[in-house]
Amino acid sequence: MNDVDRIAIWNLFFVLVHYLAAKFILGAPCVLIFLILKWMRRHQATDANIEEFLQAHNNFLPIRYSYSDIKRITKNFKCKLGEGGYGSVYRGILRSGNEVAVKILNKPKCNGQDFISEVATIGMIHHVNVVQLVGFCFEYSKQALVYDFMPNGSLDKHISYKDGDDPLDYKKMYEISLGIARGIEYLHRGCDMQILHFDIKPHNILLDQSFTPKVSDFGLARLYPTDRSIVSLTAARGTLGYMAPELFYKDIGGISYNADVYSFGMLLMEMAGRRRNLNAHAEHSSQIYFPLWVYDQLGKENELEMVDVIEEERETTRKMIIIALWCIQLSPNDRPSMRKTATCSSYLRFGPHVTGWVQS
Repeated sequence: MNDVDRIAIWNLFFVLVHYLAAKFILGAPCVLIFLILKWMRRHQATDANIEEFLQAHNNFLPIRYSYSDIKRITKNFKCKLGEGGYGSVYRGILRSGNEVAVKILNKPKCNGQDFISEVATIGMIHHVNVVQLVGFCFEYSKQALVYDFMPNGSLDKHISYKDGDDPLDYKKMYEISLGIARGIEYLHRGCDMQILHFDIKPHNILLDQSFTPKVSDFGLARLYPTDRSIVSLTAARGTLGYMAPELFYKDIGGISYNADVYSFGMLLMEMAGRRRNLNAHAEHSSQIYFPLWVYDQLGKENELEMVDVIEEERETTRKMIIIALWCIQLSPNDRPSMRKTATCSSYLRFGPHVTGWVQS
């Protein structure tokens, strides 16, 4: 190869390098602009859908606040109550003097359907055991939900209390469990449409000044006609540890209100035993999954891990656990309806075994 050929090859190489560099430099911004425009169009379409929904249903929706109203109510977000996956919660005061909790939604982590679900479901509900949605704010990038303030916080703080805290006694915990059951039963059968919550857990049970429980957080809820026993979902929804097995394994059975019954059973198990359903620090592997451990203890007629427990408390706790075990049966068809579970007399009627209660 002579010098002329070498020079020609090098020139071709440099031309190719410059061409590729120019293509990358000019192409990367174009791709970035394309992705940004696509993202904007998608969110504009979502915002348009939300606005269309709000306009179509403003006859029953709660009060619509402007974002400036939200800043005034929260005193420019002065008192932060907590933070979750979908945003932060602030304490606020209305002009009437009533205290409220304002949830500011983190838009990148939520979608329009979650906002619509929450406003649509809670907006039409009025029940003593369901949280009351006072109002909402929707100014496209700024979204907020305004609820009645619950001074005693969420149930999870009272299930696993710290040393020095004043724990709720078994009677109050029993009353709270009844209230939760009544609230869920109302969602399933008390409205024109059945409302499936899909996220029953201690964090989503709020307690007012009298420790009356309120089912809250309807971001995952879905509305279905009351005559539909089986519903369709494109993906499992809920919180691990409380999700019904049929949400993962379709062969077990169809998805229905029984998914909420299962979640309530897991919640009731925690309330009765004052212990998380998943015990990662258990000494024995058989104790890691709480329901299996409780069932084993009941079968052996052993007492639960409690100190200085009187007979009445032990019996009430035992009954709550048996109901919980009934609610978390593998087959959805074997679980009770929330109507049966919510009836106070049913709690007191069953015998020492699950089958004895079912047949009573």
